Amino acid sequence: MTEKFKLNIGDKDLIVEINDLAEQAAGSCMVRYGDTVVLATAVMAKLPREGVDFFPLTVEYEERFYAAGKILGSRFIRRESRPSDEAIITARAIDRAIRPRFPEIFHNEVQVVITCLSWDGENDPDFMGILGASIALGISNIPWTSPIAPLRIGRSNDKFIINPTYDERKKGKFDMVLVGIQKKDDSLINMIEMEGDESQESAILEAYDFAKPYLKKLADFQNEIIKKVGKKKEAIKEPQTDRDLEKEFKDFLGDKLEKSLFQVKKTDRDNALGELESNLAYFIEGKFPGLGKTKYIKRFLEKEITRLVHENALRNNKRPDGRKLDEVREIKIEAGVLPRTHGSGIFIRGETKALSILTLGTPSDVRLLEGMEIRGKKRFMHHYNFPPNSSGEIKPMRGPGRREIGHGMLAEKALLPLVPGFEEFPYTMRVVTEILSSNGSTSMSSVSAASIALMDAGVPIKSPAAGISLGLMSDENGNYKILTDIQGPEDHYGDMDFKVAGTKKGITAIQLDVKIAGIGEEIFKNALEAAKIARLQILDKIEKLLPEPRPELSPWAPRIFTLQIKPDKIREVIGPGGKMINEIIEKCEVSIDIEDTGRVFVTAEKEEAAKKAIEWINNITREVVVGEIFQGKVKRILNFGAFVEILPGQEGMVHISQLANRRVERVEDVVNIGDIVPVKVIAIDEQGRINLSIKEIGNESR
Repeated sequence: MTEKFKLNIGDKDLIVEINDLAEQAAGSCMVRYGDTVVLATAVMAKLPREGVDFFPLTVEYEERFYAAGKILGSRFIRRESRPSDEAIITARAIDRAIRPRFPEIFHNEVQVVITCLSWDGENDPDFMGILGASIALGISNIPWTSPIAPLRIGRSNDKFIINPTYDERKKGKFDMVLVGIQKKDDSLINMIEMEGDESQESAILEAYDFAKPYLKKLADFQNEIIKKVGKKKEAIKEPQTDRDLEKEFKDFLGDKLEKSLFQVKKTDRDNALGELESNLAYFIEGKFPGLGKTKYIKRFLEKEITRLVHENALRNNKRPDGRKLDEVREIKIEAGVLPRTHGSGIFIRGETKALSILTLGTPSDVRLLEGMEIRGKKRFMHHYNFPPNSSGEIKPMRGPGRREIGHGMLAEKALLPLVPGFEEFPYTMRVVTEILSSNGSTSMSSVSAASIALMDAGVPIKSPAAGISLGLMSDENGNYKILTDIQGPEDHYGDMDFKVAGTKKGITAIQLDVKIAGIGEEIFKNALEAAKIARLQILDKIEKLLPEPRPELSPWAPRIFTLQIKPDKIREVIGPGGKMINEIIEKCEVSIDIEDTGRVFVTAEKEEAAKKAIEWINNITREVVVGEIFQGKVKRILNFGAFVEILPGQEGMVHISQLANRRVERVEDVVNIGDIVPVKVIAIDEQGRINLSIKEIGNESR
């Protein structure tokens, strides 16, 4: 069986093919846009996973080198290995978009795998991956409430465009992936991933408004597919509610749960909740010994805490730590906290504490990118570390996981439009953010900390950036409250995590996730405005500490000096087999990078070393003029003359007739290898060969 469905969107045909190629999966489809093709599959475990109080969903996005017609991978293992950072980001985006659409009580394990089979170099497979996941789930027997509609929005000549190519995204400097769901005639926002140059809040709202009719088309398109080929959904067994047991829970807890939850300090709250849970378990086991009733405690507490944080916010404007709904936690910042790093900054917001460290490197320190979609160089990197101690936990430390990679990339996207270009600042920049203490919004704290580190190092960024996370508490009646600067319980039990980063001029990055169906325009607009107010407060504090980047680079940072040589002189600087350039690097203790244009970058820890190397290079590439006099070193002797080095890498020949004002029988009678002798340039032939004379020097001295 093969069914094909077609929809024209963004001036291209979107083709969905339902076939039996992946027939063992619960649902599968192939999605094509241009010549980019992805295969989406969804598989469900037959039974719920025992002992879990969460939905066990895994999403994988698989890049295949063959899709781009490439043979890549390590030199000795020519195949795909661990996912690239870009693939992990795509998998996370798909996960964030589909997860809220599963029923809360559904605990069967589900795995969604998106595989890119063909890539045309123009159309990004990520939006097709989200769409494919939605269709595969929609036509399967897996419980799935409704399709989601993904769309990429770019900008060209100040106009929004649908599903821009890579080139259009780069030129437009605006890239938004927006996922929506259809509710009656309105498109609600389910997920956003946005990056670009500083954009006003109004532009973000305009992009959303522009996308609405296309989101509806995509939702209707999927509903048509599901109606025609979709399977009947598996029924979910409702968990039995023991009313008597719940009454015992409530009677024991009374107001203790609310008192334990609503505390200023995270450690006090965690300790109180942990102790309360233990006491409740002890009480229940004593009252119902051996009946296993304690396994229901976690589910009950989760439900009750969710109710408490919602009701208190909606009815009383009350938050767990006592702040106002729009209040940012106390902020403390510091620059230059580490003595020998190139730049450092600490950003503290409440109990969330981030330390960022900047390292400056040479042009050759760039990260080389070699993947299915990307081949190139990356000169600005932000890496994020979240050790278990930052949340008071003990866990194995096995390198960065998906969360660390995702948070690091989000901050990187926020900062990238602000860092100087290579022409202005030819350094490679790596910022590492260490989360020292976590109580919500660590990714946005890393944006602020990284800005401070960059400015502390003297990097001429356009302006500092700051980030803020906003939450949402809502009910079924349409009532809602937006919370500024959310912390642990508000993030975990709330309805939204809306991260916004940017400068005083505008937004550079957005990441929006929801736990409800979606948010409408009103909530979106109000959240953007609240984020702007909070962002400006933070930026004011940063600018009081550092009004602008420091005027000089850190004394511990390397110095890069630039010079221009003629392209035809590059080989002379490099020398046979790299002999000359390696000698300069070794003896001057520098690093040298040469572009094909002849631009040379000399990097050194000390300025004197760089100047020595530059002088050496200038001497190698210098144009010798007839009549110049040098003190040269005899390098080689032949029967007809001697070769004398007059400049590093430049030799000329003294013919035997030019050695002295007398007849010379043997060259060795006048000079020997290693002698330092005065020579004059008497001619340069068409091939650039230099003729020298010792005799002329003698004649001039008389």
